[in-house]
Amino acid sequence: MTTPAPVADAPRTTHLGVPTMAMLVVGSMVGAGVFSLPRQFAESTGAAGALVAWGVAGTGTLMLALVFQTLALRRPDLDAGVFAYAKAGFGEYLGFFSAFGYWASACVGNVTYWVLITSTLGAVFPALGSGDTLLAVAVGSVGLWVFFLLVRRGIREATAVNRVVTVAKLVPIVVFVVLAVVAFDPAVFADNWGGSPGSGTLLDQVRGTMLATVFVFLGVEGASTFSRHARRRTDVGRATLLGFGSVFALFASVTIVSYGILPADEIAQLEEPSMGGVLDAAFGSWGSTFVSTGLIISVLGAYLAWTLMAAEVLFVAARDGDMPQFLRRTNEHDAPVPALAMSTALAQAVLLLTLASEHAFDFALELTGSLVLIPYLLAAAYGVRLLRRDQGSRGALVVAVAATLYTTWLLYAAGLDHLLVVFIVYAPASLLFVLTRREQGRRWFTARERVVLAISLLGAVAGLVALATGAIRL
Repeated sequence: MTTPAPVADAPRTTHLGVPTMAMLVVGSMVGAGVFSLPRQFAESTGAAGALVAWGVAGTGTLMLALVFQTLALRRPDLDAGVFAYAKAGFGEYLGFFSAFGYWASACVGNVTYWVLITSTLGAVFPALGSGDTLLAVAVGSVGLWVFFLLVRRGIREATAVNRVVTVAKLVPIVVFVVLAVVAFDPAVFADNWGGSPGSGTLLDQVRGTMLATVFVFLGVEGASTFSRHARRRTDVGRATLLGFGSVFALFASVTIVSYGILPADEIAQLEEPSMGGVLDAAFGSWGSTFVSTGLIISVLGAYLAWTLMAAEVLFVAARDGDMPQFLRRTNEHDAPVPALAMSTALAQAVLLLTLASEHAFDFALELTGSLVLIPYLLAAAYGVRLLRRDQGSRGALVVAVAATLYTTWLLYAAGLDHLLVVFIVYAPASLLFVLTRREQGRRWFTARERVVLAISLLGAVAGLVALATGAIRL
C-alpha cells in the first residue's frame, strides 16, 4: 500500500495561464442567472431600459474589473485578491470581514445552484418539487459531497474539469442567441421599446434591473482570487478583462434578442428558466428541454468554480494569519482540504435550512449579492487610497473612484433589510477572528476594531429584531 504524502503548510504551487484563468472568470459568472434574464428584465423594463441598464451595469463592473487589474499589477505581493486588498487598506479586522463575507457569499450561492438543479428536474420528477423537498435536499447533499471529493483531488484536475464544463455550458446560450436572431421580429422589438404600460420612467425601469445585473456579474474577480497560481501577474488582469468582456456580450445579447420574440408582458409571465419559454414561442416545445439541459450543465460548472474560490479564500486567509491555522493545510494534490470541507459543511447546513424556509431561494440570491458587495466596495476603496498620491495614475484613480461609487450605490440599492441580514451573518464570524488572535498570542481587538465589532453587533441585533417582528421576511 502506498503511504500518503504528508500534509504540508507550504504546498507546491500549480501555475495557471490566461486561458484557464479566464475560464475561471467565465465559469464563475455564467451560472443560473443568465437563463432567467429575459423574464427578470421584462418584469421591469423594455428594450430601451435594458440597453441603458446593461450600459450602466457593464460600465460599473468594468470599472471594478479594471481596479482588480490595477491592484494585481501594483501590489503583486497581495495574492489573495479581494480580501487581501481590504486588509491592506483598512486593517486586519475589516480584511477578515471581507474574506468571511466573500466566502459566505460563495457558500450561499452554491446552495441556490442545487435548488435550481432539483427544481428544474422537478418537471420530470415531481417528488423533487421546487427544490425544497426532502428528496431534493438529499439529491443536493449528495452533489455537495461528490464535488468535495472532486476538488479534493487538486486544483489542476478541478480547473481542467471547469474548462470542459465552461465550454459545454456556453454552447446552449450561444445557440439561443443565434436562434433568437433568426426568429427576431423588428416589429415586436419596436413594440417592446418602451416597456409594458405602467412600468414607470426610464430611470425607474433601469433601477428595477440593477440587482439582477449584480447577481449575474458575481465572479468577475475570479482570476484575482487565484492570483497565487498565475504564471505572471499580468495574466490576472488579462484573464479578468477577457472573461468579463465575453460574458458581458453574452448576457446583453440574451436579454436584447428576447424582446424581438415575444411582447414584454408575456416574457414577464414565463416560468423559469425563461430562456426556454422564449425558444418555445419561436420554435416549439423543444426549447424548454434544450434550455433546461443547458441550465443544469451551467449550474454544475458555476458550482465547481465557486467551490474552488470559496476554499481558496479560506486557505489564503489562514496562510496570511487571518483565519485559524487548521485552514491552511493542504493535501498531496495542493488542495486545501479543511477549507474545502468547511465550505461544503456550511453549504450543507444552509441546504438543510431550505426545508423550513418558505421564500429562502429568492432571498438567498439577493443575500449572495449583498454579502459580496462589501468585499467589492473595500477593494475599490483601497484602489482609491493606493492611487490617490500617485500623480501619474490619474486615469486609474478616476476608474477606482467610479468603481467605489458604483459599489456603494449597489449596496444602497440592495436595501436596509439585506444589510441587516448581512450583519447577522458577519457578527458571529468574529469568533473565528478571536480564535486566530488567540493562536497568535495577541490581544483580541484593538480600540479601532472594537468600534467595528460594536457596529456589527448592533446591526446584527437590529436584524434579529426585524426578523422576529416580521419587518424582514426570508
